[in-house]
Amino acid sequence: MFAVISWGVSFIATKIALAELTPVTIIILRMILAVILLFIIAKSTKRDFSIEWKKHRSILLLAVIAVFHLWIQVTGLKYTTASNTGWIIGITPVFMALLGYLFFREKLKIINIAGIALAFFGLLMLISKGDFTKIDLISNKGDVMVLASAFTWSIYSLVNKKITFTYPPLMIIFYLFLTMAVILIPFNFSREALYSVINLSGRGWFAVLFLGLICSGVSYVFWAQALKVMDSARAGSFLYFEPFITIFTAWLILNEQITFVIVLSGVIITTGVILVNKKFRSL
Repeated sequence: MFAVISWGVSFIATKIALAELTPVTIIILRMILAVILLFIIAKSTKRDFSIEWKKHRSILLLAVIAVFHLWIQVTGLKYTTASNTGWIIGITPVFMALLGYLFFREKLKIINIAGIALAFFGLLMLISKGDFTKIDLISNKGDVMVLASAFTWSIYSLVNKKITFTYPPLMIIFYLFLTMAVILIPFNFSREALYSVINLSGRGWFAVLFLGLICSGVSYVFWAQALKVMDSARAGSFLYFEPFITIFTAWLILNEQITFVIVLSGVIITTGVILVNKKFRSL
């Protein structure tokens, strides 16, 4: 639950950081801080840092996907609200179900198909603010980019599912974040980026530290540990709370307006996602 709460608040922290930093700078700082924390944890628990370079290519593949995912998500947050982002990201399991059906021949029951349709209906309601005649992908580019990031995360999840690692979970996360930072640093090596970090306000640093140390560091470790002591379905059920945490903290911290349409759209999306994840027999 700690991990889910911190991930729900992460969109608010990102919005705060975006007021002073570029999306790429935010991601780099987040990865560097997480790597430092995970290194300390790994060292203190005497983990093995040896690398199998041939198998490390799988981590490189995941890192490339994750970098693109985070870049379009953080960039999308510049043009949309944190509350919208929380709901839209929640639709990721729908994309996972569709990709699993298309590429891995995973079966979809009638109840799952109904869930997909319901989730997309809620998504359209959210983007259009309840008026389907006013859907404009150009003016809603932030929502579209966040939706694209949900799609890329589903790709990441499915690729990760098909890869067999020899590293323990903590070391996989450590090398993944390290690789992501190495990939991104050349794209953000400039005087402007350096000055923006040096002149970052206390509020901005708090947001960045929260994203790096708590969201990408502690929470990933907690989540990995939680999956060791409970089945994935039970752990996954906690993720349904994440959008509700996001909209509450967005209202509390960012003063974002939470309308009835936003809440209704979110509930419809969440209901659809729950149906997508159900393993009922065909009706």
